[in-house]
Amino acid sequence: MAIIGDSGSIRLIAFFSILLTLLVLETLWPRRQRVRESLTRLSTNVLLTVFNGFVMKLLASAIVPVAAVAAAVYVEKQGWGLFNLLSLPSALEIAISLVLLDLAIYGQHVAAHYVPMLWQFHKVHHSDVEFDVTTALRFHPIEIIISMLWKIVLVFILGPSVFAVILFEIILNGCAMFNHSNLKLPFTLDKIVRLFLATPDMHRIHHSIIPRELNTNYGFSLSLWDRLFGTYTEQPSKGHTDMEIGLEKHQDSEPTKLLWSLRFPFR
Repeated sequence: MAIIGDSGSIRLIAFFSILLTLLVLETLWPRRQRVRESLTRLSTNVLLTVFNGFVMKLLASAIVPVAAVAAAVYVEKQGWGLFNLLSLPSALEIAISLVLLDLAIYGQHVAAHYVPMLWQFHKVHHSDVEFDVTTALRFHPIEIIISMLWKIVLVFILGPSVFAVILFEIILNGCAMFNHSNLKLPFTLDKIVRLFLATPDMHRIHHSIIPRELNTNYGFSLSLWDRLFGTYTEQPSKGHTDMEIGLEKHQDSEPTKLLWSLRFPFR
């Protein structure tokens, strides 16, 4: 049970370790030259994460413990959910939990593009004018809350173990930072890795200003879902070095600003 009590610290250590590692790697081996990089943009992406963390802490202390891990603890005690009704070996249960949770996040991501209300908030993520590991941090607080509620619903339905939920959160955050990074992978290595996981070259296409590319390659972790559901694009039409990133109507400096990003869904 010690890992449950320390789950916040474990996830925080994993988050910063992966973030700092990728920051170094994408600086040493960049895939694209940044043409519109600015300190304002970087600070906005980072501050959005800090602000989102503050909002989640506020909700947890002022209302109820609403994190997915807290929900998993409660569901496990109550014996609710699919896995609490089955007698599966722990390793198998964890593996199935990770796959089903990842599928559900893929579904949430697709919905965020096609449900107008969800897109209003998700487009803050897509309005980033560059693509690097800090793009993975760029989400509107309301989208973070919606995502949290969706994970809680999943936990109540599936009843995954607390360890599985903690592991999933770490993997999801780590994979999101990896596939948003500006890291240049050797072509052969990219082809091998993307058989299983979404790579930076694969997910970058999802941030293209071209709609038919924007609405593909939704996977944050497993690349399987895009291939299975026909949302996979192999390469961008203009190539990775020439493709344009962001939203077509917002190719200026406005998305780099924090207040603009927070107000954007309501404009």
